[in-house]
Amino acid sequence: MSAEARFDGGQGKMATGALRIALAGNPNCGKTTVFNAYTGARQHVGNYPGVTVDRKEGHVRHGNADITLVDLPGTYSLTAYSMEELVARAELGSGDVQAVINVVDASALERNLLLTVQMMEMGLPVVLVCNMMDEARKAGVHIDMERLSAMMGIPVVSAVARTGEGLQQALGEAVRLAGEGRHQVLELNYGADIDEGLRAMCAIINREGLLKKYAPHWIAVKLMEGDAEIRKEVHQASSEAAAELDAVRRKVAEHIRTGHNISMEAYITDARYGYIRGLLRDGVVRQDAGKDRLALSDKLDKVLTNAFFGPLIMLAVLYALFYVTIEVGAYPQGWVEDGCAALGEFFAGIIPEGELQSLVVDGIIGGVGGVLSFAPLIVIMFALIAFLEDSGYMARIAYMMDRIFRAFGLHGASVMPYIIAGGIAGGCAIPGAMATRTLRSPKEKLATLLTLPYMSCGAKLPVFLLLAAAFFGDQAPTVMMLVMLSGWVFALLVARLLRSTIIKGEATPFVMELPPYRLPTLFSVLMHCWERTWMYVKKAGT
Repeated sequence: MSAEARFDGGQGKMATGALRIALAGNPNCGKTTVFNAYTGARQHVGNYPGVTVDRKEGHVRHGNADITLVDLPGTYSLTAYSMEELVARAELGSGDVQAVINVVDASALERNLLLTVQMMEMGLPVVLVCNMMDEARKAGVHIDMERLSAMMGIPVVSAVARTGEGLQQALGEAVRLAGEGRHQVLELNYGADIDEGLRAMCAIINREGLLKKYAPHWIAVKLMEGDAEIRKEVHQASSEAAAELDAVRRKVAEHIRTGHNISMEAYITDARYGYIRGLLRDGVVRQDAGKDRLALSDKLDKVLTNAFFGPLIMLAVLYALFYVTIEVGAYPQGWVEDGCAALGEFFAGIIPEGELQSLVVDGIIGGVGGVLSFAPLIVIMFALIAFLEDSGYMARIAYMMDRIFRAFGLHGASVMPYIIAGGIAGGCAIPGAMATRTLRSPKEKLATLLTLPYMSCGAKLPVFLLLAAAFFGDQAPTVMMLVMLSGWVFALLVARLLRSTIIKGEATPFVMELPPYRLPTLFSVLMHCWERTWMYVKKAGT
């Protein structure tokens, strides 16, 4: 597939002043490591308005430019099926972003470049950062960066985010593109039938002045794909123009369906991949014979995701997670409790008895102390969870549990909230509820949230232990195990009931990438741990 795109590789002017640059990429491409390397502690984590998708922003200075760096949710495309895709596209199309740093996995370029092509079709100034080049080199993957840059018409930078290699060069290129203020739209050749339809659509869009924040050609492509969000925006702007555009689309779609027996969206996606494959051929990307980066991961997965051994190993890993959390966390938890008790005694000695003393000692110090006493456990738990996530094993847990959870109307990604809220040795419902933000479907998210209270959280366990010891004597351990297992059983049964009645809906497809195993960086684990622990303290404490 041919395309029209040009890029001057010379040294253009550098931007000064305040800039807004987006960081985009597929999940598991190292984007978070890049963001942390740029911003360090100078970042703010919140939610996008009205949704539960993380909104991360950080500040960094490059030369004379003050940059707000926006870490977009990891997404494979801008098709706007999931909440992450909607949020990413809304940010990119807002007009506030002056440039995009697109982080890709250097050893999986063909898959990663689909998002790149879609951003170029929007007319966004893009810097392509081929990350994890150290792993690519070990796997025998070689990329001709200069040639790829010339063919795509955008700057291409080799990088290793773990060590910082290439990151300042990438930021400098993004600042330069932002200073140029260039918005050149990539126009792919989709074939005579579709291109003729796109031209007709562009004429209508230009005539009516529709959705001026987007490039007319990009609007036409999204309408041709049948994008529900863009169709809705166009209809709100002009129902008459929307009817004309729909008529053009129906005519072309019918021709594609009868001539190629394929949907319009699939046809356009195939054309994008055809363009990408054309870019990467003829030596742009070379693979040494006999080397395969995924070989070790595949060997490990034969054991770790095995139908018999996989669940047993998973239970052992999760038990170890909670065992370490409780055993190691008991020491700092005791120190916090003793500190709060001493502080309470101090104020009780200097404040006369009465309502004020009760407010300060029992209310403020006792209340805050009750929250902070769990903070050491949360710190350790989230540090271990961050390690499992960054190593790639958490994706395997969701993969193995999806079949069971789907039978009860839930999603494979629901397993982690359940484990955090109750787990094997008792968890906490608050971080369990926080973990549901990873679920894309609002109905599956609601079903998970409503059934989390069945888990035997750390606050319930002491009560269960007291009752079991008082009434069942030597059988107390067996009773405790049955209590915890019954929590899981009832949670899943109630979830099935809810998904069959008041929150009916189609199950969302469980499509996920199993990333290669890698050793997480200490900095990344600590940043994840700090973000989530602070969120726990803030939400639980207020």
